[in-house]
Amino acid sequence: MAPKILIVTGDAAESLEVLYPYQRLREEGYEVHIAAPSRKTLRFVVHDFEPGFDTYTEKPGYTWPADLAFSEVDPDDYVALVVPGGRAPEYLRNDADLRTILSAFFDTDRPVAQICHGPLMTAAAGALKNRRVTAYPALEPDMETAGAAFEDTEVVVDGTLVSSRAWPDHSAWMREFLTVLRTKAPVT
Repeated sequence: MAPKILIVTGDAAESLEVLYPYQRLREEGYEVHIAAPSRKTLRFVVHDFEPGFDTYTEKPGYTWPADLAFSEVDPDDYVALVVPGGRAPEYLRNDADLRTILSAFFDTDRPVAQICHGPLMTAAAGALKNRRVTAYPALEPDMETAGAAFEDTEVVVDGTLVSSRAWPDHSAWMREFLTVLRTKAPVT
């Protein structure tokens, strides 16, 4: 049986930050499940960078079904966790079931990949204190408030925690995450 990896997300997640790791990890032989506040068809978004805008723009993205609700997740069933960004982390970080899931992975030192605004969720779970991370650069004050040392670089590996800034950093993010996974939770 293939090791299972959990992706936690919701509506308004960045399409690429959910679907790139979903496909890449399946390609490696992992079984990947997507959990959200409820079982439903999720509506993702596309964040892009356009000349003349002070920040990213947002457009409608893909839809994708959630395999299970946060309340149905048994963290012990999974060897690793992926925490995508987008706008979803703004409201998901308030979900008690999600914070319980996040804490379970950090408390047992299992691999976690987070990107963009995803670290807002791990910060809300109290998991970033004394960690080195990167995130979307506008989150630097949030990461420091959470007790993390922020680095504005394409990928930061701190033990089993692998973080990146945004979807343009996907290649480095998944390369480093797979390095951690092959050591901690290899596909056999």
